[in-house]
Amino acid sequence: MRILIIATEGVNDFELLYPHQRLKEEDHEIVIASDLPSFKGKYGMGFRADALLDEVDPESFDALVIPGGKSPERLRLDPKALGIAKHFFEKGKPVAAICHGPQILISAGLLRGRRLTSWKGIKDDVIAAGGRWEDREVVVDGNLVTSRHPWDLWAWMREFVRILRS
Repeated sequence: MRILIIATEGVNDFELLYPHQRLKEEDHEIVIASDLPSFKGKYGMGFRADALLDEVDPESFDALVIPGGKSPERLRLDPKALGIAKHFFEKGKPVAAICHGPQILISAGLLRGRRLTSWKGIKDDVIAAGGRWEDREVVVDGNLVTSRHPWDLWAWMREFVRILRS
């Protein structure tokens, strides 16, 4: 499978690095797309984008990963990032979002009636967007897999990998 990760400056380093490596272990092709050719994570790790968001054809990907940190707050203002998220939801493709990642889904108008979790600081935003927020390490709602924070990475990827294998 080809899996797209969208991220930019301020991404939580762990929430980008862990799924990147875990999904590579499953022998998937991983593409990191960003609005910048290279960027730094919240904790200073440097990342290089494989593609710019403007170059991404979401049709050519099987699944989407949205790590948290400050990255989603920036990407939620990018129409291309919102269009990518909409494509995955419209096609029913697997989507994994963690921490602040659902901010992109909120801005894309994709959460009405969906069960999910996130960083507790955006709980009210999730609810205002029509989502049903739960305080659990991982929530699976159809094609959507969400988790709260880096301490839930193992559960988040465990469930995402299950969906990808089915």
